[in-house]
Amino acid sequence: MRLGAAKGLNITLNILDLDHSLTAQAPIALRLANGQATRLDLLDLGPKLRLWSTEKTWKHFAQRLAQRPRPSTLRPEIFFVGSGDYHHLTPAFLAEVQEPISLIHFDNHPDWVRLAPRRHCGSWVNQALKMPAIKRIVTLGPCSDDLHNPQLRGGNLGALKRGHLQLFPWQHPPSKVWGRVGDGAGHAQQENHLHWRNLAELDWAAFLEQMIASLPTEAVWITIDKDVLASEDAATNWDQGGMRLTHLLQALRALAASKRIIGIDVCGEFAQPAFSNAFKRWEAKSDQPPAERWSADDLLRNAATNEALINLFEELYP
Repeated sequence: MRLGAAKGLNITLNILDLDHSLTAQAPIALRLANGQATRLDLLDLGPKLRLWSTEKTWKHFAQRLAQRPRPSTLRPEIFFVGSGDYHHLTPAFLAEVQEPISLIHFDNHPDWVRLAPRRHCGSWVNQALKMPAIKRIVTLGPCSDDLHNPQLRGGNLGALKRGHLQLFPWQHPPSKVWGRVGDGAGHAQQENHLHWRNLAELDWAAFLEQMIASLPTEAVWITIDKDVLASEDAATNWDQGGMRLTHLLQALRALAASKRIIGIDVCGEFAQPAFSNAFKRWEAKSDQPPAERWSADDLLRNAATNEALINLFEELYP
């Protein structure tokens, strides 16, 4: 919502309790206690949804999600989801969107793997690309190894080639590719390498102005995985990126000033591993850094960052 049009509106704050990572955080506990947020108890589905989901579990989740208190059509809805292992829930939040939107995706990973299961936290962008309402996805901030030989890792370079997906790493060396991908907003192909337009090397305010002006829709949805942030600002189950919280807050302000934000979802808490089967446990152990790298003090960063995010949302939508 444009800042000038936000007066008199309120956010609708949904806390999806899937993994116990959110409800003890002071800024969220306070808002749950005073009625400014709604908790959806999904703890029974958490291990089944985590990392990836069967279609049966997905349908159960969608049914439970549909039972939440609904805002008026003018009130932006905000979801705090828990671990980044649940980022594949984002398409469920978008399922009822009818108007054309641009999806702004903050993440240390592109989540575009075509070889993963359909409902997987590493492949959900491909499902979002198929949704008729979504006219463009802009992924901001990856630093991960997913961009090293992306074709061998199942990356959806076809979406980059078509321009339906734009990707801007925070900092990443050129990626080797085979065949012609072509140039895009966030990359240029030189022979068999994609040279990225690294955000760390750009004037952030100027980039945001240019990126926002180029969006094909007035309405946007914002999805945030806090592993996009440097470890000074978040402690997650995944490897961390390089974006600072100040950059993220500046981007949210810029988007709110120029576009109509219809919803936001935030994941990227740290949650102790709890999976429904041995294969998920093996996958998490193979792909994720050891949980022991974070101390209790480290995890306090998540509450501080969530407080900054919620304070900004409340400021934008008083």
